[in-house]
Amino acid sequence: MAPSNSETVLDLRGIRCPQPVLRAKKALRGLPVGSVLVLECTDPLTVIDVPHFVTQTGHRLAAQERDGELYVFRIVKQH
Repeated sequence: MAPSNSETVLDLRGIRCPQPVLRAKKALRGLPVGSVLVLECTDPLTVIDVPHFVTQTGHRLAAQERDGELYVFRIVKQH
């Protein structure tokens, strides 16, 4: 699936927690409200850390998928 213009993709493959969440937090700061941040991760702990981060920060987890060892999260910036 090709990203749309409103999506920003972070390739976080090979990066271990908590770095994916910290990088997502930094990336969200620079995006306008309503933008989608796509995280591509390989660390299995992201399935716990990313939803927890989204809940804590008030953003919306629009999708969470797994394709083999790749975990893909779509976060919609809410504020």
